[in-house]
Amino acid sequence: MSTAALSATTSAIKEKRGIGMGIFFLAAALAIFVLFALNSTADMTTSFGLNPGAKTNAPKLESWVFSTQNALYLLAIVVAFIGGWQLARGFKRVNLALLVVAMVFIFAFLTWAARDTSMNLLGMFSASLLRAAPIAFGALSGILCERAGVINIAIEGMMLSGAMVSVVVASIFRNYDAINPATGAPLFPAWLAGIGQTLDNYNMSNALPWYLILGLIGGMLTGGILAAFHAWLSITYKVDQIVSGTVINIFSVGITSFLSQRFLQPIQDLNSGGTFKRLPIPGLSSIPIIGPLLFENSFIIYLLFILVIAVFVMLFYTRWGLRTIAVGEHPEAADTLGINVFKMRYVNVILGGMIAGIGGSYFTIGSVGRFDEVLTAGKGFIGLAAMIFGKWNPLGAFGASLIFGFADALQQKLQIFQENVPIPSEFMLMAPYLVTMIVLAGAIGQAIPPAADGQPYDKD
Repeated sequence: MSTAALSATTSAIKEKRGIGMGIFFLAAALAIFVLFALNSTADMTTSFGLNPGAKTNAPKLESWVFSTQNALYLLAIVVAFIGGWQLARGFKRVNLALLVVAMVFIFAFLTWAARDTSMNLLGMFSASLLRAAPIAFGALSGILCERAGVINIAIEGMMLSGAMVSVVVASIFRNYDAINPATGAPLFPAWLAGIGQTLDNYNMSNALPWYLILGLIGGMLTGGILAAFHAWLSITYKVDQIVSGTVINIFSVGITSFLSQRFLQPIQDLNSGGTFKRLPIPGLSSIPIIGPLLFENSFIIYLLFILVIAVFVMLFYTRWGLRTIAVGEHPEAADTLGINVFKMRYVNVILGGMIAGIGGSYFTIGSVGRFDEVLTAGKGFIGLAAMIFGKWNPLGAFGASLIFGFADALQQKLQIFQENVPIPSEFMLMAPYLVTMIVLAGAIGQAIPPAADGQPYDKD
């Protein structure tokens, strides 16, 4: 196909997509009007709480109360205007328009769901961030691997193994003086109790206990070890990368389930590591709305913020990042310039595995303090979807993770409003996974992976 013909085909596809988007926007406006506005009355009001449910340093704000029906009429008009503009002239950034329409539609749905009652909006946003955290860790892990040309579907297994190891390490060092219920003897050796007592004397913060830090390191190293095995198979021996990742996932599910049933369930002192407490940042945590949302979180959430920024800067503004991108796009050319392709891929895959291990630790010592079988529940795979939707960009992947986290938090919140929202709870539980499929379907053909992604490199 000639260049002119290819350009004409591309333009035709864009034009059809633009028309389709305009029709979709108008359909969304009609849905807001028919499903929400007409199913409310003029005397109904919606109340959104703007304070977190937990204790906070920020000043308390009054709830946001407004007329439900009038707000829905206004939102329908806004979406209809965007649809009409798209059909008449078209937006240069149609994806941005799609994001705005999606946000308006969600806000309209929440307005309708909370009619004649109250919903804690800030609390739901905070829950969305917490539920997005493991997905974002998985997405960052995938970005590091795939930017270097290695597909890593083993993120789920790395997170699951990291979750178990982190809570076991934290539990051992937290309960160093525990007694074995079966024998009445000390559960752990005397030298371990001595280490625990010594470290207790140097513990600097109740929000950052040393045993949780050790647990986090344990989870991170576990992810790194599994990633090194994946790299060894797929880079050195050129095993199919999907097969290698699948092996690790199956192994992780099997070994963690066996160890959980054999040791963690009968011996609770091995499965009670505790959790990181909230760590408010002085000054910033007192800012209304933003403070409780961003600056009153646990250590792992702050670590996520740091990693998102650090990976973005390192990928696009450092020599290491440029070499990583070169290896993922054109390894032969990178090799001719003296870049060690194998080394770069090994380093990136192992770093990605360590980040996945941190994400796994979040499930246990960052959230519930204990391990249950298959508790990651597919979040590693959803992280890969966030990576694709974010176009292999750390900031975009983090934004996509927030969308998935919001869908997860929304289905939890709507269960409280069963009377106002007559949707079966089983469908609500499917929300995060439905969003995953919709996002992937919309991203196909638009998100272009690194050119050498999944292709083993043979230097000879």
